[in-house]
Amino acid sequence: MRNRRAKIVATVGPASSAPPMLRTLFHAGVDTFRLNFSHGAHSDHAAVIRSIRALEREEDVPIGILQDLQGPKIRLGRLPSGPRQLENREKISLVLGETTSDHTQLPLPHAEIFASVRAGDRIFVDDGRIRLRVTERGLESLEVEVLSGGTVSDRKGVNLPDTKLDLPVMTDKDREDLKFGLECGVDWVALSFVQTAEDLSDIKALLEGRAGVIAKIEKPSAVADIQNIARSADAIMIARGDLGVEIPAENVPSTQKEIIEICRRANRPVIVATQMLESMTTSPTPTRAEASDVATAVYDGADAVMLSAESATGAYPAEAVEVMDRILARTEGHVDYVKRSDRPRATEHPEDCIARSAARLADELSAPAIVTYSMSGATALRVSAKRPSQPLLAITPDMAIARRLALAWGTRALLEKNVVDYETMVHFARESCQPFVPSGRDDRLVVVAGFPFGRSGSTNNIRIVRAFPKAAGSA
Repeated sequence: MRNRRAKIVATVGPASSAPPMLRTLFHAGVDTFRLNFSHGAHSDHAAVIRSIRALEREEDVPIGILQDLQGPKIRLGRLPSGPRQLENREKISLVLGETTSDHTQLPLPHAEIFASVRAGDRIFVDDGRIRLRVTERGLESLEVEVLSGGTVSDRKGVNLPDTKLDLPVMTDKDREDLKFGLECGVDWVALSFVQTAEDLSDIKALLEGRAGVIAKIEKPSAVADIQNIARSADAIMIARGDLGVEIPAENVPSTQKEIIEICRRANRPVIVATQMLESMTTSPTPTRAEASDVATAVYDGADAVMLSAESATGAYPAEAVEVMDRILARTEGHVDYVKRSDRPRATEHPEDCIARSAARLADELSAPAIVTYSMSGATALRVSAKRPSQPLLAITPDMAIARRLALAWGTRALLEKNVVDYETMVHFARESCQPFVPSGRDDRLVVVAGFPFGRSGSTNNIRIVRAFPKAAGSA
């Protein structure tokens, strides 16, 4: 058991792909490993997946694997004359094509932009370092004014914060990568460039329940439709890199809080990602601001926080995980964290009332643990969303579900395929909770399950059982 409830996601890359380092990172605190399919060959990712599964068998603990698809990338074309300087208030043109010989033009090989952008829309280049505003739109050209100038060069990334693009969310590369990932048994698939809930329909049809889908929130249009996206996705990632380019920086903290609250109400795990301990790519210690940023995500109620370059290419991957683990544990131990861990009232499902009641009952009984039995993981996620004070043990017969629950706040998944009825489940719950119960104490456990037993989506029962029935009487 970790000494904290929020989970850690770490990106695997050249600095962390070797089996000994993967083991080190797991022991340091990683709960789910992220594979970034913007980089690396399939053979490299396959080797990492094999190593993680071997580690999982060795440790006898479910470990999550998150496949992050690249998604569509909007970039400038090639500037044949090399980098050029753009001055404030300069007038230039963006033209459709891979390159151009006119030094007053920038090539943009994306016809979708010319079809969707409107006069007045802003265009950001190179992570927002260069900012343009469209003054006139043509079929294959855009007249723009430079709002913030700088040096522009080949293949720089382009963001369009004011424009909803008619662009396929999944590229041909993504489809090939997804097929490969599913064959390798990944547990989560993260989808980039989500603008509305409808963008998730294709990938959900392809997944067919074989993995959970994570919607990456990177665009203002996704923030505007977050209620529907949270209901449609299985989890949410607040991808603050691109999101922080497309919305004002001062809006990112409040947007993060709002998305986390919406996800909790929808019983969806939510990951806060990007630049959490960025300085630790080159330094063995974080800045104080970074430590505060991680703690803020925990105070906000995030299920998980994510390391990117820090663990993938940084000089101190293990130290970054260790620091994040300590920040999470210290934050959760603070009195203000307990005060902020309220239990939002859900409005859609009676099962949420059961979960909230179980958390409250465990508090009033000073129960050492809450136990759920779940075929799909939904019961565990509902209880997790209520942020109970007690450890949450999720018994499931499905290893795929156990691995997905490695992302859920405060949840330890236990694989047990021999639970065939309610009484067997209660017996296994007692055995599983023994590490949390001092011997001989008349402690009671709170068990959440459903009748008929073993049917997905039937959470309708709370039972209080004694931890030591032989010593203290029957349940």
